[in-house]
Amino acid sequence: MRELTTTSYAVLGLLSVRSWTAYELTKQMSRSLSHIWPRAVSAIYKEPKLLVAHGLATASVEDNGERRRTRYSITPEGRRALEAWLTRPSAPPQLESEGLLRLFFAEQGTKDDLLRILRELREQADELKARRVSQLEGYLQDGGPFPERMHIHALIGPLLIEHATLFSDWARRAEEEVARWPDVTETAAPRGLEIIRAFLSAHHEGNGRPKRGRRAGSAIGQAEPTSVRPRRRTSGAGT
Repeated sequence: MRELTTTSYAVLGLLSVRSWTAYELTKQMSRSLSHIWPRAVSAIYKEPKLLVAHGLATASVEDNGERRRTRYSITPEGRRALEAWLTRPSAPPQLESEGLLRLFFAEQGTKDDLLRILRELREQADELKARRVSQLEGYLQDGGPFPERMHIHALIGPLLIEHATLFSDWARRAEEEVARWPDVTETAAPRGLEIIRAFLSAHHEGNGRPKRGRRAGSAIGQAEPTSVRPRRRTSGAGT
């Protein structure tokens, strides 16, 4: 039998709130957990059956018009397993972004490609922030589907909005910086050293905290760019 994963416990956590069909679970995962634990719909559909196999959930068939559907509910053993999972250490946070992955190899493309990637990242962060703000405002209007969990939403919601704001601000500054580069080849590498020095200087000066009135990561574009000379590419250059 397949072992439980973090996604298994995410689904078990949703079952601790109420019973769901597999379809409802995918919708709720998209609405409430996709911003902190994104998973493919196909993967989510497998989890309820696994929980049943482990004795952590039950499955009951119900009529839904012309179709029949299976509804899953948590068992007492499932609640105990969820409580035990909450006591265990968590894996460290990870940042997953296709845009940042493309940015990592941006020197293989063009300056326009890099600017487009940064613009997309900024626009995506702005869209995410707008959605999260709208969701929090909705909670104030109608209490949301689970008003008894409002204290949990109040902890996570602001963090997600602040993260999106930080990401958007960084992408905007990075766009402004890259716009001044001659290209994305090694000729711009000396400017990279200036950015790193400026960032570390601000970081150490603030003891790891941004100064009042200065956003974190503002060293991007902080130092005045200097002229850079094209350097002859040598064989065996390292990465």
